Amino acid sequence: MAQTIMKARLKGAQTGRNLLKKKADALSMRFRQILRKIIETSFVTLDEAIKITNRRVNAIEHVIIPRIERTLTYIITELDEREREEFYRLKKIQEKKKQLRERTEKEIAQRLAQLGPMAEPANMLTEEADEDLLFE
Repeated sequence: MAQTIMKARLKGAQTGRNLLKKKADALSMRFRQILRKIIETSFVTLDEAIKITNRRVNAIEHVIIPRIERTLTYIITELDEREREEFYRLKKIQEKKKQLRERTEKEIAQRLAQLGPMAEPANMLTEEADEDLLFE
């Protein structure tokens, strides 16, 4: 009788163990499926992030950088043009000053010739008005 009870308990334990083994196998399989889905999802998310980043890199390389380079070229061209204009303006002013100086020297020489040897040259420091040299 004791042996029969023991056999029944052993049979129940084996059945319980088999049930636990089946459940463990099913849970292990389900865990692997979930893990596979997580990995696939993370790869898809990473792929989307890479695509977005590639689009941004392409936009920077093909749109933004060329636009900045064209703007820089335009600015350099404008600055060079202004520098040439300023150089030309300065040359014109120097030429006008030279002509004015020559004219003034001629006038002084004429006055001295008219007044004779006792005349005193005019003081240029007492003149208070400057003439407009560029726009006569």
